[in-house]
Amino acid sequence: MKTVAIVGRTNVGKSTFFNRLCQRKLAIVHDKAGVTRDRKEAVGHLSDLTFLFIDTAGLEETTSLAAAMWAQTEKAIEQADIILMISDARTEINVLDIKLAKRLQKIKKPVFLIANKCEGKAQEENLNSFYQLGLGRAIPFSAEHGLGLGDLYDALAPFKEEVIPEEQGEKPISLAVVGRPNVGKSTLINKLLKEDRLLTGPEAGVTRDAITIPFQWRETKFSLIDTAGLRKRANVTDSLEKMACLDTNTAINYAAAVVLVLDANAPLERQELTIAARTIEEGRALIIALNKWDTIKDKKALLNDIAEKMRTSLQQVKGLSVVPVSAKTGFGLEELMQTVGAVYSRWNKRISTHKMNLFLKEMTEAHPTPIAKNGRRIPMKYMTQVGIRPPTFVIFSSNPDELPESYLRYLTNGIRTTFGFEGVPIRLQMRKRENPYADKSAGRRKAKPAKK
Repeated sequence: MKTVAIVGRTNVGKSTFFNRLCQRKLAIVHDKAGVTRDRKEAVGHLSDLTFLFIDTAGLEETTSLAAAMWAQTEKAIEQADIILMISDARTEINVLDIKLAKRLQKIKKPVFLIANKCEGKAQEENLNSFYQLGLGRAIPFSAEHGLGLGDLYDALAPFKEEVIPEEQGEKPISLAVVGRPNVGKSTLINKLLKEDRLLTGPEAGVTRDAITIPFQWRETKFSLIDTAGLRKRANVTDSLEKMACLDTNTAINYAAAVVLVLDANAPLERQELTIAARTIEEGRALIIALNKWDTIKDKKALLNDIAEKMRTSLQQVKGLSVVPVSAKTGFGLEELMQTVGAVYSRWNKRISTHKMNLFLKEMTEAHPTPIAKNGRRIPMKYMTQVGIRPPTFVIFSSNPDELPESYLRYLTNGIRTTFGFEGVPIRLQMRKRENPYADKSAGRRKAKPAKK
């Protein structure tokens, strides 16, 4: 599959163009310039053409991150087989367009110039001015409205390749890395990948888009998802940050496992407890990475403090794994991935119905169910596991509504310790089992002839 890099200065519509070709809203689009910072990859289609498209950061005037963003774009240009330079047909060509065009003239790869935001006669009349960039005729295009797809198809058609379907195997484990801003999420992923794949810096909020990156640890394939930092909802007023937070929450919803990165110097603050609780509520496998471990002096006291906070604030999941790491030095990352694998395995575990009913019998004999309003103990007919990811169990009873939450917690904790579901959210449901003889007896009563 050929790779196509989408490059250009800021705010010319690269991410909208990327989303159009990938036919999904993968990249955040906003009026503010410089939204995209890390390069984002996805397979896209143009009729019968299939390419791997790379959205890149926009070329901009000197800022604290401009050099690092341009370095990411350079890597995309090196990786790509074809380059699409996006310009804005509504504005005049500026020095950044010229600078980028000169860079692209030097590479020995096909380069196509796209005049985006070309929706009217005024923009079409402006197309001749793009010849001064030295990249040939500009293709008129509107990423927002989907205009110009035919001309783009004609330009890319000569590079068509037969796409060989990948062998069907196990899908990569989707692993989202989340946390507050500036706790070291991107640095941790870079250390795992052993390359500077993601932008990092002392500023909070460097990452905006959720970036998905393939990664293999031993024999297991992952899709690592770097996410924007989550602040308290009340503190998020900027529309761009709201979109980034929504992107992060979506990543949590669709991830198989979530690594919550904490700053060891200020761990498990209220916002992080909120993130953890939300992840558990979504039923995701959760692992806590205690970053910047190399800066902590009294390590034992810190672990005790975290254990106490988890005991009091995250009671719904006991046994959450806390792994001390240092994204800067690489300490603990091997143990972190081992823990991710172990928790993911527990998240997928199935228990036979026979074992579940033996368990239920033992638990109810040790602590009988409460007495219902009718003066009898609430009956537990049988129990079975009905799902995984997360482990989900159902108990059938003829009187389930009167069972108190405390008894359900007793059973849930029993499931966790008996079958090794430590650190995994468990869903336990009660369902009413109808009397199998009720309909028959009712039918007999109805069929009985009336006395004369």
